[in-house]
Amino acid sequence: MDEIPQLTKRPRRGIYLLPNLFTTGTLFGGFFAIVSSMGGRFDLAAIGILLAMIADSLDGRIARMTNTATDFGKEYDSLCDMAAFGIAASIVVYAYSLHFFSDYRWLYGKLGGVIALIYAACAALRLARFNVHAAISSSNKDFFGLPSPAAAAVVVFFVWSSYDAGFEGQDVMWLTGLITLGSAFLMVSSIRYNSFKKLKLSGRVRFVTFAAVIGVFALVSIDPPRLLFFAFLVYALSGPVSAVLRRLRRKRGDSVH
Repeated sequence: MDEIPQLTKRPRRGIYLLPNLFTTGTLFGGFFAIVSSMGGRFDLAAIGILLAMIADSLDGRIARMTNTATDFGKEYDSLCDMAAFGIAASIVVYAYSLHFFSDYRWLYGKLGGVIALIYAACAALRLARFNVHAAISSSNKDFFGLPSPAAAAVVVFFVWSSYDAGFEGQDVMWLTGLITLGSAFLMVSSIRYNSFKKLKLSGRVRFVTFAAVIGVFALVSIDPPRLLFFAFLVYALSGPVSAVLRRLRRKRGDSVH
């Protein structure tokens, strides 16, 4: 008697268009930033990173709202994040300022390239760790380590604010190196950061909240380079400050008992 062949479930072909279009927007923003920095337009490069951040913040939310989240989308999002917030950000900061370290003979004039490489490597490690943690559990509402988009914002918006103020890359070379290394090490740290996952774009909000959001946009429009850099710098520093405060409270509690 012939055996009845078992039907196997064929994998679905094709991908969801809408969320992956936004993910591609992240990749486009990073590519635009690289091309603009090669032409010396660091203001446009920063705008490219800003567009990449906006697209990256929307693609996952849209996928969840439309029930179109897939493993392919997660992997594609991670690759585009690395391109925009790892590679593109390191190229922008290197093209603006870090390449001036070639005037110094430390590490055979390659110190600036080493700093940019450390940043890109830390961004890759940060994204890989995030993927592993997300695969294990998605219930955690906080990030561990500075998210790569926020790190790229600190580095690139500092470039934007310095460029807009008329500073040459050589003038802020040392400060740029410190900010780049600091952002890199915060990415691979175990410091807890608020992920703002509790914010629901699809839910109802009070009119005062809506007005406050409009006011923030209006405030940023006054001086985008410096206000955006300051905002993301505060977020980057909020993690270490909160960690220190938690440790101090823990020590006080132990001393009381």
